[in-house]
Amino acid sequence: MGTRTAIYARVSTLAGQSPQMQLDVLREYAARRGLEVAAEFVDHGVSGALEHRPELDRLMAGARQRAFEVVLVYRFDRFARGVRHLVTALDEFQALGVEFVSYSESLDTSTPMGRAMFSIVAALAALERDILVERSAEGQRRARARGTHVGRPRREVDEVRLLALLGEGQSVRAIARATGLWYRGGSKGPVSGLTNSPTPAA
Repeated sequence: MGTRTAIYARVSTLAGQSPQMQLDVLREYAARRGLEVAAEFVDHGVSGALEHRPELDRLMAGARQRAFEVVLVYRFDRFARGVRHLVTALDEFQALGVEFVSYSESLDTSTPMGRAMFSIVAALAALERDILVERSAEGQRRARARGTHVGRPRREVDEVRLLALLGEGQSVRAIARATGLWYRGGSKGPVSGLTNSPTPAA
């Protein structure tokens, strides 16, 4: 018997699209490699932008149960929603001892070349993540430079009511609860512990 293999295929829409071509190619490839097709998982009419899909979730569950040793797909974008999703899945497969084969890209993680390609994909995912973090930080820096508030929206403070409550001898914590402001415990001064964050005091 050959190595137990799971085939995964996906088509984005139900109208005019069929996974049959993917399945035919992958079955033929498995036969040529001497792989035993133990299961087939096909998502019909499911967008690749979704990380969780019914049949993909079943495939991942099967991998965790060691139901097969190889996952075979037609192309990266039939399986993963993006580079980071692909790397996360391949990391999990590696931990489970499951190999991954993408027919169109000729990626086979059981081979030295396939492992090298995976390392490159992982490096690209890390670079993408770093660029996103850097862009976010730069966007916040520019917003602050323009005087734009960054973070949670601020509440409008009713200063007249605030002073009235203070005049009544209310504690800072009580004023925070009454006005919906946030009390930073331990701050100095009678009202310096209040901030117009939308998070009310506990």
